[in-house]
Amino acid sequence: MILSTDLVLLLLCLGVTYPGVTGIFMDKLASKKLCADKECVFAISLARAEDDYNAPDCRFINLKKGQLIYIYSKLVKERDAGEFWAGSVYGEQYEDQMGTVGYFPSSLVSEQQVYQEANKTIPTTAIDFFCE
Repeated sequence: MILSTDLVLLLLCLGVTYPGVTGIFMDKLASKKLCADKECVFAISLARAEDDYNAPDCRFINLKKGQLIYIYSKLVKERDAGEFWAGSVYGEQYEDQMGTVGYFPSSLVSEQQVYQEANKTIPTTAIDFFCE
């Protein structure tokens, strides 16, 4: 059975556990994000990692130089915070992270192909920074 993110969030807020659903809410990296659609499910672009990146915590994903990443949202930069994008690793070489969505610094990637414009500003929620 697949749970929607809203249901998982509700269960976690109420302290109800569901088999296989464990995690922690981390600090928000931004209060808004840019997406191509209001659910942020469609890829905005395909990017290539220009350098290796080691994730500092579970909100982020590791990147290897040359790796391709699907971009799903771009956090709106606030104050002194860096700009982060959310994406998932693409490719056969790094199958351990395929399908895992996480954040990484936008300065470490170059967009290779833009699929659609990220013109929808969406407020972030606690579930955007939930770590399993």
